[in-house]
Amino acid sequence: MAVKWTGGHSSPVLCLNASKEGLVASGAEGGDLVAWGEDGTPLGHMQFQGADDVTSVLFSNTCPSKLYASHGETISIMDVRSLKGSLDHFHVNEEEINCLSLNETENLLASADDSGAIKILDLENKKAIRSLKRHSNICSSVAFRPQRPQSLVSCGLDMQVMLWNLQKARPLWITNLQEDESEDMEGPPSPGQLLNPALAHSVSVASCGNIFSCGAEDGKVRIFRVMGVKCEQKLGFKGHTLGVSQVSFLPESYMLLTGGNDGKIMLWDVSSEVDKKQKSPTKHTHKRKTKRAAYAKQGGSTSASVTDEEDHGDVLPKLTLKHGEKVNWLLGTKIKGYQNILVADQTSCISLYPLN
Repeated sequence: MAVKWTGGHSSPVLCLNASKEGLVASGAEGGDLVAWGEDGTPLGHMQFQGADDVTSVLFSNTCPSKLYASHGETISIMDVRSLKGSLDHFHVNEEEINCLSLNETENLLASADDSGAIKILDLENKKAIRSLKRHSNICSSVAFRPQRPQSLVSCGLDMQVMLWNLQKARPLWITNLQEDESEDMEGPPSPGQLLNPALAHSVSVASCGNIFSCGAEDGKVRIFRVMGVKCEQKLGFKGHTLGVSQVSFLPESYMLLTGGNDGKIMLWDVSSEVDKKQKSPTKHTHKRKTKRAAYAKQGGSTSASVTDEEDHGDVLPKLTLKHGEKVNWLLGTKIKGYQNILVADQTSCISLYPLN
């Protein structure tokens, strides 16, 4: 059973983040920002002018009382100990921001927006130093890679996933989830696949910095490995019956949380699959690789193909929670020393599930 944190918001909660000291911040529709204690007590509340939805909140790791929040086209920096106003704010995006990500050295902040652009803010000099424009539709999610402060991944409603290095204005690697899916289909697609295009909603990078996941509208979770300047899809599996709205790796592990529009939350362990696919490919995978090599010789792109048999493989969720509401945000975090899952959904409260 979930513990409900109430009394903070009066509208649907859109985003969550936790500091390493156990504080939690949540943003909601209508410009609402709330800070919570470990016991679920609201400690502070703030309403942004303009009442734009608070779409992303992010604690600093080096200074755990510092909080970044995006609302509309603006990024504000607050002191979570006294939410009386912002310490600083930036307006570098031209359309509504959907996601924020800090690099590990915390000198750069990425903000992905509805125009498809990702703006890179230099926090020391307080100015935008890059505008990464390649997504042709809403850029829904962006994440810096741990241990690689100049590298990030992004995904969008153009069904594309991209790997970037800030030394270059163009992405190093791009894959189109829908095209890669159809390449691997034998015969015509089933009606379900036509109805649910692979609009990409969420990316999360594991602590190692080389493995990342992407959740999409077709109900699939895809796992990629970064190999230098390109990526390879290691795994694709389906656990949700509707779109996957959130993916989130637990810290220091290959345990992956996923949340869907079907109201389910699942926990997956992709460690053995990530290793296995690298060390001992099955005969089937080998055959597929030969096909891929032949295709590559013809000048085609083989960036992220995975066959149907590989697809569902033997990946089963370690845990399935029937949460019952569409998941807006989810997060694995330690509270009072124990691992928990925090969930934001279409309601005004936050749900907490202990992860034993």
